[in-house]
Amino acid sequence: MKLSQRKGTIDWFSFGAALALGGLGLLTMHSWGSSDPLFEKQVVWIFLSVLVFFGASQVDWRFLRSSGVAASIFAVLIVPLVFLLMLGTAVKGARSWISLGGLGIEPAEFVKLALIILLAKYFSRRHIEIKNFKHILVSGVYAGLVFVLVEAQPDFGGAIIVGLIWLGMVLFSGISQKHLLTVIMVGVVGFAGLWFFGFHDYQRQRIMTFVHPTHDIYGSGYNVYQSTIAVGSGELWGKGIGYGTQSKLRFLPEYQTDFIFAAYAEEWGFAGVCLAFLLYGIIFWRLLSLAPRGASNFETLFTIGILSYLAAHFVLHVGINLGVLPVTGTTVPFMSYGGSHLLAEFLALGMVSGMAAYARAAHRDALNREFSGGYDH
Repeated sequence: MKLSQRKGTIDWFSFGAALALGGLGLLTMHSWGSSDPLFEKQVVWIFLSVLVFFGASQVDWRFLRSSGVAASIFAVLIVPLVFLLMLGTAVKGARSWISLGGLGIEPAEFVKLALIILLAKYFSRRHIEIKNFKHILVSGVYAGLVFVLVEAQPDFGGAIIVGLIWLGMVLFSGISQKHLLTVIMVGVVGFAGLWFFGFHDYQRQRIMTFVHPTHDIYGSGYNVYQSTIAVGSGELWGKGIGYGTQSKLRFLPEYQTDFIFAAYAEEWGFAGVCLAFLLYGIIFWRLLSLAPRGASNFETLFTIGILSYLAAHFVLHVGINLGVLPVTGTTVPFMSYGGSHLLAEFLALGMVSGMAAYARAAHRDALNREFSGGYDH
């Protein structure tokens, strides 16, 4: 395909909404009157992520339809996760980052994209046979491998995201009700196994805090307690940009990452929360709109996988910040501080935009062949 055929194919709706959310995150983490190194680094990460988006949107991603390519990408990106478990250095209790030239890279964020590519390729060839439980089991093994490696870091929040990505793609592929019930039962048994043999003490305590949130507000329930105070104190219009007392006075921990939604709600209020939800809604709407227009089943399933990935992060993060889900430590797309997740998220949107570009061209070619009698009947 010539480059001229791809001109003007950027999905400006999703890009604009993502960039606006990045700007809202920057304003929330900025401390007026003092230098904030995280703010300055985040500016650089957003700039690099924008370049990644535009680069990805100009690529013809049809080469990913090859089973060998999809499997190779997955295999290569799994290696750093294994390396982290064997030789990684724990930072804040988790072996999740690889240091490259002073920058921390989180391989799990890119493995999630590799998993989506692999599952999209797997289901695109077997979507008619999805009622065969074997295909659900095989795809579950792929996702289960990533789940185990991420949870072992330990990063239970990231592991949940992996599970939700797989579940979203399986549901879209047409799983039967009987098999869905089986999947749910396996999930319950798996959770029970993790509770007794996989979770660390602090992870069990976080879940117990979710059940009894006010049991220990100065210990395990402190983060949730401060988060709910921050959200509630924002009221209708918020305290104003830079005037969030819970975040700027450090009552709310990790307010640039795991609790940035609470910090944002405190400063921007209910009106600001509605704005953020609108922007996320635009992104989800665009993904839902683009999915059925895919040039093949692969592009459609990949787009659904990206929707599951972003929506899972959003729902989990907001739920934690509102105190309705256990604290698992997850970022919210485009707003939270961090380079790895930003690069992965903008890369994902850029890939969908690129796929939409050749999908339109493919549809035009199909129509031209139909009207010119180019199809064999």
